[in-house]
Amino acid sequence: MSWFEAKKEKPAIPPAKALWAVCPKCKSHMPKEEWKANNAICPRCNYHGRLSARERIAQVADEGSFEELFRAVSYSDHLEFHDASGDYKSKVEATIAKTKETESIVMGRATIGGHPVMLGVMDFAFMGGSLGTGTGERIARACETAMAEKRALVIFSASGGARMHEGILSLMQMAKTSAAIGKLKESGLPYISVLTDPTTGGVSASYAMLGDINITEPKALIGFAGRRVIENTIHQKLPDDFQSAEYLEKHGFIDKIVERKDLKAFIAKMLNYWGC
Repeated sequence: MSWFEAKKEKPAIPPAKALWAVCPKCKSHMPKEEWKANNAICPRCNYHGRLSARERIAQVADEGSFEELFRAVSYSDHLEFHDASGDYKSKVEATIAKTKETESIVMGRATIGGHPVMLGVMDFAFMGGSLGTGTGERIARACETAMAEKRALVIFSASGGARMHEGILSLMQMAKTSAAIGKLKESGLPYISVLTDPTTGGVSASYAMLGDINITEPKALIGFAGRRVIENTIHQKLPDDFQSAEYLEKHGFIDKIVERKDLKAFIAKMLNYWGC
């Protein structure tokens, strides 16, 4: 075959999504390496992007201090739920295989600035950080362990709400976690709640808003029902910044907005204040 007849192989070009990160807020494009190096914070609008549970733990817990607990506590499929897209069991098992997590919250012992805590971090990649029976059970057990070991409780929330595949059993976790946190507070131990983007639905309506101090990151979406649902119900136009961290802080629902780089030091400062 002559040289001009030989077929040339096209160079492999990585897809755009493999090279570029897109800020969900301002839609700015930046190299993924820049996005990761900046801890998933947009350098243009300061939007704080989502992190996995393990990334959060690495940022906030003292190095080497995290000891995972309750990993065997997972979902329940009492309803044998299925819909047009398939059955719940297959969906959650696929999520477990993809994320390498067994529930939407990773829980364990840790120290933050030298202070012993029970640390829970929700992962939105696990079925939208939904509140299931396993999630609620892990939080309840964390409260019991915290009381037994005299540890403060710190939970990072990131959730779309209750896991409706589990029906009423999922909704019951709102009351279960609230009661467990109530017992923790009665024992005199503090609970620090960190609401990250997004924290909505049954999670925002239960344990996420029950902290002795409720803090969040800049521009986080925090609310219960969605904007369209509310506007269609009350027949009014909502403010542009409605359900943002800044709006909630202004109206007294959030105590403090803290930059991601300052979270560890701020939590340690609060624990020091409580003498934990």
